[in-house]
Amino acid sequence: MTAGRLMAPCERSLRLDSNDVDPMAYNFLQLEHVFQEARSFDVIHFHIDYLHFSLSRRQRVPNVTTLHGRLDIPNLAPLYREFSDMPVVSISNDQRRPLLWINWLGTVYHGIPLDLYDFKKDQGNYLAFLGRISPEKRVDRAIQIAQTVNMKLKIAAKIDAVDRDYFQREIRHLLEHPLIEFLGEIGEDEKKNFLGNAYALLFPIDWSEPFGLVMIEAMACGTPIVAFRRGSVPEVVNDGCTGFIVDDINEAARGLEKIQHFDRRRCRKVFEERFSVERMARDYVRVYEQLLSTRGHQSICSPSRTNIISTPPATADPEV
Repeated sequence: MTAGRLMAPCERSLRLDSNDVDPMAYNFLQLEHVFQEARSFDVIHFHIDYLHFSLSRRQRVPNVTTLHGRLDIPNLAPLYREFSDMPVVSISNDQRRPLLWINWLGTVYHGIPLDLYDFKKDQGNYLAFLGRISPEKRVDRAIQIAQTVNMKLKIAAKIDAVDRDYFQREIRHLLEHPLIEFLGEIGEDEKKNFLGNAYALLFPIDWSEPFGLVMIEAMACGTPIVAFRRGSVPEVVNDGCTGFIVDDINEAARGLEKIQHFDRRRCRKVFEERFSVERMARDYVRVYEQLLSTRGHQSICSPSRTNIISTPPATADPEV
């Protein structure tokens, strides 16, 4: 909760707005609103990648940017060389690997409210896949795993425009198998039961996932994860405790067999210790303190000024 005043550049999420043609316009409108009031704040916390860098460099107000996406895109390197003074935060240590040399202030793992998801003590009887239908998320692997262990797989996933051809060409026919149930995109309220009532979450990624919010959402329900060893997975999953980290389909099948005896209460406890929103907030306050101390500004904990602004992307979507 915050006493801050919300200034939204658009009325709803642009990804769900069929009338939106140029989402970048709203990003620039958002930036204009922010910089009109920049001097009112101790720290401006950005979540829009590098869009603000040129403007922030010309402001006296300290800023920090949490980078949420992949950084292994080749043309990012010259941009970050130019803006190597911009303070940034990673959401996993693995995310940093392509750009180890930029101005990292820390890593802050995502956190969610402890009461957002209900703990479910009983195991479900189906496997869950939640996220996007895309080549890097490898729903085809999830389907293969389900077939290998002869378990029902429920797929709750959106299909972005860029992935529609891939879905039609590579995935659609796989959904005809009797073990597979495709639900499409689901909302927050539906996610609680979808994850909580599952036997396990499958996270068979084939890319350097920067974080993977769905993993901690499953943990919050007590639902274990079987995840492939890529990207942030070894940092997020406690192998043997909140799930199993695997390297191939056969290992995934063996992990699912072990989950018969899984301690869901322990999984939830680890979530509470590692991925609460309170822990995330404390980590960010330390980042703000570090930023202000190196810039010669007064502490953010000073009673005279405690303002922080955090700017979400206009196209915000929690599952990326």
